[in-house]
Amino acid sequence: MCGILAVLGCIDNSQAKRSRIIELSRRLRHRGPDWSGLHCHQDCYLAHQRLAIVDPTSGDQPLYNEDKTIVVTVNGEIYNHKQLREKLKSHQFRTGSDCEVIAHLYEEYGENFVDMLDGMFSFVLLDTHDKSFIAARDAIGITPLYIGWGLDGSIWFASEMKALSDDCERFMCFPPGHYYSSKHGELRRWYNPPWFLEHIPSTPYDPLTLREAFEKAVIKRLMTDVPFGVLLSGGLDSSLVASVASRYMLQSEAAFQWGSQLHTFCVGLKGSPDLKAAREVADYLGTRHHEFHFTVQEGLDALEEVIYHIETYDVTTIRASTPMFLMSRKIKSLGVKMVLSGEGSDEIFGGYLYFHKAPNKEEFHQETCRKIKALHLYDCLRANKSTSAWGVEARVPFLDKEFINIAMSIDPEWKMYALVGFSSSHDVHVEAFYNIRPDLGRIEKWILRNAFDDDQKPYLPKHILYRQKEQFSDGVGYSWIDGLRDHANSHVTDAMMMNASFIYPENTPMTKEGYYYRTIFEKFFPKNAARSTVPGGPSVACSTAKAVEWDAAWLKNPDPSGRAALGVHEAAYEEAVDTKNANLINGTTQ
Repeated sequence: MCGILAVLGCIDNSQAKRSRIIELSRRLRHRGPDWSGLHCHQDCYLAHQRLAIVDPTSGDQPLYNEDKTIVVTVNGEIYNHKQLREKLKSHQFRTGSDCEVIAHLYEEYGENFVDMLDGMFSFVLLDTHDKSFIAARDAIGITPLYIGWGLDGSIWFASEMKALSDDCERFMCFPPGHYYSSKHGELRRWYNPPWFLEHIPSTPYDPLTLREAFEKAVIKRLMTDVPFGVLLSGGLDSSLVASVASRYMLQSEAAFQWGSQLHTFCVGLKGSPDLKAAREVADYLGTRHHEFHFTVQEGLDALEEVIYHIETYDVTTIRASTPMFLMSRKIKSLGVKMVLSGEGSDEIFGGYLYFHKAPNKEEFHQETCRKIKALHLYDCLRANKSTSAWGVEARVPFLDKEFINIAMSIDPEWKMYALVGFSSSHDVHVEAFYNIRPDLGRIEKWILRNAFDDDQKPYLPKHILYRQKEQFSDGVGYSWIDGLRDHANSHVTDAMMMNASFIYPENTPMTKEGYYYRTIFEKFFPKNAARSTVPGGPSVACSTAKAVEWDAAWLKNPDPSGRAALGVHEAAYEEAVDTKNANLINGTTQ
């Protein structure tokens, strides 16, 4: 990952302003410690902090077209850049950077080229002929981007809020799948997949099609000129990423530079569920496995730094970001700059445990759509900023555009947790569906598990393939969540909770843990615009507020941990431990 900052149309173009831009861009240097670049054209500035992944020797940014009249600063990876270069044979490229195609695509096609890009990206492009510019963000929001406005009429774009929050009167998250054009003066959606309208699809489930789409998504993300690995928690999603990457390593260009043995990484408290499962998967796949331990106290000590980097006060995100943040530091110390990760699967396939309570396939599908649309506020934000804090790039195969289109076109009846409408014409392992969970006769993400249930050439051991979902913040060790709650309870009093709605009228924290994180966030980002970038509302086991309505009991247990899915998780909470705090906010004592 890199860090970008662009300031366009500012009144002041003095040396002092240039120095200020450099100072603000430096706040993003953790994202790109390898090189810094700045292009100034009259009252427009494009700055870049580079993390060199592809073409590390000549791909410094900003990037240009042949005569340097088109300037672009990019954060991301364009996986189909070689295919796009074939369409641009009349153009002369200066570097081997995958991102240089953006300048030439604009030159060839104008503003309507963004949908041609297959990858994760945020960029700002300046056309010096007329000082027009466009900014765009990838389909799902894997890479972060913020947009802001200065009192002098300037417009700002930055990879992280910290680079523009002090100088902009107002700012907000740049919406995924959109581009901003100065010629039109507005945001426009460029990503319009069939699932976005939330119509219920009817395509039958084809396990082989799903498997092949995911394998292609993983393979294209092996594009790298630096050492890399896979984040392996031992759960289904990360294990499948590791399995496919390991299987196709020998055929990748990366194997010629870095060898054919895949590196895998896991973090957890000693004795945690993830450590044990990850070690087993690593042994099965024959990876070079790196296991990192942290203590609850080490996690607590890192909280302020974590919140500064991830720029949110969302409870679930902070819980999961802290161990990921600590692990990323260890990974970087080994010389690794890029990792594959398993984010996105739970949103696409309804993998969170609360989906067990979906009343019908229509609500199931609509909830998956809502979850995917919100990924940039939660798991994408966590995966990107937790790793980028230490100059590590995270790539997420499950959020491949083509894979999402295939997975979201499947009739949601197949994603639900009951055997309804199965046809013998499909190669599905029905017996595995029953045998793994005889008590419930169902398991989350069954269609994904079944797609990789290959007895001839197994991808994973059966019991790993059918392991129950663990949210990352739970899987690193249940005492991590308990330790966070205890720590917050010791810092936030009942009186503070009673006044929470007056102190924080917007997105009022409902628990002491939430209140504690909010105080830290406000210390770094005190503006109203900053707190508005964070979503709110009740959640159980990572649900949206709408899905909380599926079970009345959830309203009494406002905790985003997977264990809050009462009656579903094997280690579910016995009672709603935060009911007291919710009552305090509501002014009751029962």
